[in-house]
Amino acid sequence: MLILGGRVVDGTGAAPYPADVGVRDGRIEAVGDLSPADVPGAARIDATGRLVAPGFIDTHVHGDATVLDPEVQHAALRQGVTTFVLGQDGLSFAPSSPETLRFVTRYFAAINGAHPLLDGGPVSVAGLLDTYDRTTALNTAYLVPHGTVRHTAGADPGAMLRLVERGLEEGAAGLSSGLEYIPGRYGDAAELAALCAPVARAGLPYVTHMRGYEEAAAAGMAEARTIAERSGAALHVSHYHGPGAQLAGMVDDALAAGLDVTFDSYPYLSGFSILAMVALPRDLDDPDLDRTVERLRDTEVRRRLARETDPTLWHRAVLAHVPSAELGWAEGRSIAAAAAEAGREPAAFCADLLIATALAASCVFAQPPGNDDASMRLLLRHPAHLGGSDGIHLGGRPHPRAFGAFARFLGRHVRELGDWTWQEAVAHLSSGPARRFRLPDRGEIRPGMVADLVVIDPERVADAADYSRPRVLAEGIDDVLVGGVPVLAGGALTGARPGRPLRPR
Repeated sequence: MLILGGRVVDGTGAAPYPADVGVRDGRIEAVGDLSPADVPGAARIDATGRLVAPGFIDTHVHGDATVLDPEVQHAALRQGVTTFVLGQDGLSFAPSSPETLRFVTRYFAAINGAHPLLDGGPVSVAGLLDTYDRTTALNTAYLVPHGTVRHTAGADPGAMLRLVERGLEEGAAGLSSGLEYIPGRYGDAAELAALCAPVARAGLPYVTHMRGYEEAAAAGMAEARTIAERSGAALHVSHYHGPGAQLAGMVDDALAAGLDVTFDSYPYLSGFSILAMVALPRDLDDPDLDRTVERLRDTEVRRRLARETDPTLWHRAVLAHVPSAELGWAEGRSIAAAAAEAGREPAAFCADLLIATALAASCVFAQPPGNDDASMRLLLRHPAHLGGSDGIHLGGRPHPRAFGAFARFLGRHVRELGDWTWQEAVAHLSSGPARRFRLPDRGEIRPGMVADLVVIDPERVADAADYSRPRVLAEGIDDVLVGGVPVLAGGALTGARPGRPLRPR
């Protein structure tokens, strides 16, 4: 394969420069002035007027099951994403007992969905990684999820530590936590620091959905720092958002103290989560999911929901995924609007909806005013920032970030606003993530590296998805190679599935 006539953004920090790229046997063989006559019979991509970059690595995405879906692969590749980092927020499919697999699949039904290649038995990290081997167009990396470990081990410290150690041995790229989700919220800093000790020895990061953002961000970051300091592990904060100056200052303070800190964020001002976590008082969001459903039928519990839930939530939260034949029509409406249409009060309607969906509902919601455009741009310009979509692909009205975040980074924040140069964009979206998760031979264009390559039209690349039409494919990236194999050609999927599970070097 020859990619001819483009300008290379190689991931080393160098500005784009004219060069051809030659690929053989899945790896980059040459970068420079290459003559097609010297390689008779080679396939060609004409990159004239376009940029050639290393494939992008989505450092935070919920594609644990949906990465096997061609629609999701198409959405990612049209943004230049060639690798998903899975196992986020402390909850995924391995390492799990059959009971844990059932719990995780149900509790995170609106986030990760159900994995179509798992049969219900115990799942190891190695076994899960095998399900991604040449079954998808995308590469995958995986974090050992703390909540899954805690559920599988029954919160036994020794058993949890052994599961983490085994997961790392089998190819995990770090440990994740979700400290606002069940059951991760029940773990404390001491527990997490102990589990991060083998992560530190492996030179891998602790990746955390902190115990609070916005007004709780300072406390959440303090706990994250404590875990990193006690364990020696590098720290990576998931979907870092809120008042930019305060959040950037906390990262700077940690860096000045000698900690190894990065974070990811996405270029939108709305969040997305499961409705139960967003709407229910903490004591009603129970580890026994059937008990939560039953309690929502109780009149006094419904009164509490009306009394204690922030009333603005009913207007801020727009239903994204409502897997119910009876209430599926409510997708795309705010809870308040859907309740009015149903002739119900918002709290009662919310309870009915959670019962009807067995808690498998999700919502897009406006963030507090502190998370404004200036704050978002300040954070993404920070040197410790890495690109993540927090993409969730399920439902009729998901957040548009799943279909547009990386294209929006390029179109809006590079071309239109100048928040990054093209070489800085590659550092945030490719070479930086490859180093953070120690993904072998990715993130740069030079001989010997794996040929995960993206051809970008710098004048045309843009996101097209929005909150009313969130499943529209991005524009301006029409040719992508994964492991030297064309997976996107002329903007269409080729049907090739060369994706590999990437184990840290």
